[in-house]
Amino acid sequence: MTIEIERYELEERGRYRFELPRRDFLRVFTAMGAGLVVIAVAQPALAQESGRGGQNRGPAPELAAWIHIGEDGRVTAYTGKTEIGQNIRTSLAQTVGDELRVLIGAITFVMADTDLTPFDAGTFGSLTTPRMAPQLARAAATAREMLIDEAAKRWQADRSTLSARDGKILAADGRSIGYGELTAGRKLAGVVAADATPAPVDRWALRGTAPKKVDGRAFVTGGHQYTPDLVKPGMVHGRVIRPNGYAGTLVSVDDSAARAMTGVSVVRDGEFLGVTGPTERDAKRAAAAVRAEWRPPANEPTAETIYDHLKKTERPPEPGRNTGFTSGDVAQARTKAAKTFEASYRIPYIAHVPLEPRAAVAEWQDDKLTVWCGTQRPFGVRSELASAFRIPEDRVRVIVPDMGSAYGGKHTGEHAVEAARLAKGAGKPVKLVYTRAEEFSWGYFRPAGVIDIKAAVDAEGRLVSWEFDNWNSGGSAIRTPYDIPNQRIAFHPAQSPLRQGSYRGLAATANHYAREMHMDAIARALGVDAVEFRLKHLTNDRMKAVLNAAAKKAGWPKPAAPGRALGISCGTEKGSYVAAAAELSKAPGGFTIERLIVVFECGAIVNPDGLLNQVEGAVVQGLGGALFESVDFRNGEIVNGSLEQYRVPRFKDIPPIETVLLDRKDLPSAGAGETPIVCVAPAIGSAARTLGTVATALPVMIT
Repeated sequence: MTIEIERYELEERGRYRFELPRRDFLRVFTAMGAGLVVIAVAQPALAQESGRGGQNRGPAPELAAWIHIGEDGRVTAYTGKTEIGQNIRTSLAQTVGDELRVLIGAITFVMADTDLTPFDAGTFGSLTTPRMAPQLARAAATAREMLIDEAAKRWQADRSTLSARDGKILAADGRSIGYGELTAGRKLAGVVAADATPAPVDRWALRGTAPKKVDGRAFVTGGHQYTPDLVKPGMVHGRVIRPNGYAGTLVSVDDSAARAMTGVSVVRDGEFLGVTGPTERDAKRAAAAVRAEWRPPANEPTAETIYDHLKKTERPPEPGRNTGFTSGDVAQARTKAAKTFEASYRIPYIAHVPLEPRAAVAEWQDDKLTVWCGTQRPFGVRSELASAFRIPEDRVRVIVPDMGSAYGGKHTGEHAVEAARLAKGAGKPVKLVYTRAEEFSWGYFRPAGVIDIKAAVDAEGRLVSWEFDNWNSGGSAIRTPYDIPNQRIAFHPAQSPLRQGSYRGLAATANHYAREMHMDAIARALGVDAVEFRLKHLTNDRMKAVLNAAAKKAGWPKPAAPGRALGISCGTEKGSYVAAAAELSKAPGGFTIERLIVVFECGAIVNPDGLLNQVEGAVVQGLGGALFESVDFRNGEIVNGSLEQYRVPRFKDIPPIETVLLDRKDLPSAGAGETPIVCVAPAIGSAARTLGTVATALPVMIT
C-alpha cells in the first residue's frame, strides 16, 4: 500500500446555495484576432488540491497551455496558474522565451482567467514548475518549429538551413523574417503531443539565470493592482453580517435601521445576510446597525481539549483513499528489540495570515457573472459560483489578479460567492474585502493533530520497527524516508470543530516535525551522533547530499561559539529535498536563534533568485509555527483572532539565514514553494533540547 498526496477536505464547501431562476444561456466566444495560436495537450494528471472535489476532467487529455503570437511579434502565453507572490510569471516567461527564442520582454502572460486560459486544477502542491513549465515549453517549441516551416515554405528553402533567434527566423544566406510578419493576417494552429520533449538543460539560455522580475517596477512603486485595489463603474462596498464566533445559526434579524440609511441595500437569502453601501465606511456603519441574533454551537472543544477530541472522534477513511502502510512484522520486531522509544506529539491549528485577506469584486451583466477574486483555484471557484446560483458554468467568469499571498489558504470561494450575492441584491458591482478578524474566523486553518510514534532498535542501535499514527493533521510525507524493515503507518481522519484545509506543505510539516524529533530523541538516548544516526538509515543519495551539506555548512557537531547548541533535521516532499540546521543560544525565558542553515535541492534550477526567495520565505513562515503561532479558541470563538494577539514572525525574529541551493542539472525541476518549511521546527527543537529549553509554542511532545 502507498500513501497518496494529502488533500484536505472542507466539508462545507459550497456552503451557499441560492434560490435563483434557472435560464438557458449561449456561450459567447471572443475572437483572438490574427496571429498564431498553439494548443498544448497535456498528459492526464491527478488533480491534487486541498478543497473538496478535485477537478480531474477524467482520462481525456486536458488543454494545458496556449501560445499566441500577434502581428506585432509579441507573444502572449496563457496559463490557469495564479501569481501568489512566488514570481512564477518570470520563471514561466523564461521557459517560453527559451523554447520560442524570444526575449522575456516580448512575452506577456494572461493568468487565471476562466474565459481565456485553459483549465487548471489550481496553484498548489508545488506543481507549477514540474507540470506547467514543461507544458508551456512544449507549446513554445511547437510554435517555433511551425514558424520555421512557414518561413521555409515562403522562401522555398531547406528548413534545415533555417534557425530561430530573437523573435526572427534566420536563413543561412542572411535573410530574416520576424514572427509577426509570418503570422500577419491569419491563424496557424497546432496540437502539441503530450510526449513532446522540451530542450535539455544544456541548451537552456534564459532558464538557469536570474533576470529582473517581470513587472518588478510596478510592484515596488505600488502601481501593481490587487483585488482590493479594483474599482468598477457604479461599484458599491459590501459587508456580511456574521456571528461573533466561527459558527452559528441565524435566529432573528432586525435590519430596519440599516434599510433607512441612504444608498444602503440589505440582502437576505436563507442563512446569508449582508449589506452594501456607497463607501466602505457606509457599509461598515450599515452592518453595525443590523441587529442579528445567532445561536452558537454547543459543547465545542477548546484549544486545550482538542487533542483528546481528535482521538475520540476518528472518522472512517474515504473510500478508495490509502491511509496506511505496513511492512514486516512490527509486533515481533518490538518483542525482540533491545530498546523501545515512545512519544506523542501535539500539533496546534495555525492560521495562514496572508498579507492580502480574502477579497472579491463581483458584477452581473446581461445575466453573466464576473468575479475578480484572490484564489488558488479559479476554475474551482467558478464551479462554486455556478452551484450557488444554479447557473451554467459558461455564464460565470473568474479572473484572478495577482494575490498578496495565500499559503494554501485560498482554495475556497466563499468570498466570491458572498460578493456575487451582494451584487445580485444591490443591482450593482460590489467589492467585498474581509477584515482581519473575518480572515481568522471565517477562513480555515492548518489542521491540528496528534501524532503517536513507537520505535525500537536492536543491540547494534539500528532501527528495527517504526509505528506512526497521525490523527487529523494529514497524510502528506507520512512515510519515513529511513530504511526500517518493520513499519506500521496510519492516518486517522477525525472531526474538527474548526474549518481546516490546506496550508503550505500540508501535513508534511507536522509529520516531519514528529519524525525528526523522534529520530533526534533516539540518537540522544543511544549516545550517538544525530547526523551519523540518520545516515546509517538512509539509502537515498539526494537526502544524504542535503544532510551532509547542511552539517558541513553548520560546522557540525560544534557550534560557532561556546554556550550554543546545534540541531539538525532533513526531509523530502513534493520531489525535492531539504536539510536544516539551527544554532541557538540561551536567553532569559528561552533561547535566541543565532543562525539557520538550509540546504535545498529541487533538481535543475530555473531561476536561482526566485528559488532563493521561495526557500527563505518558507523558512520565515516555518519560524512562526516553530516558535509562537497557535490558534486559541474556546466557547465557539477564536480568542486570538487579530494580528495584535496572533503572533507571526517580525523582522526582529528573523535570524541570519544561510541558504545553500544544490543545482542538479541532471534531474527534472521540481517545485519549491512548500518543502523548505518542513525542517525548520525540528532543527530548532533539536537544538533547544541540547540547551535544555523549549519555545513557548513549539509543538508539544509528551513522552
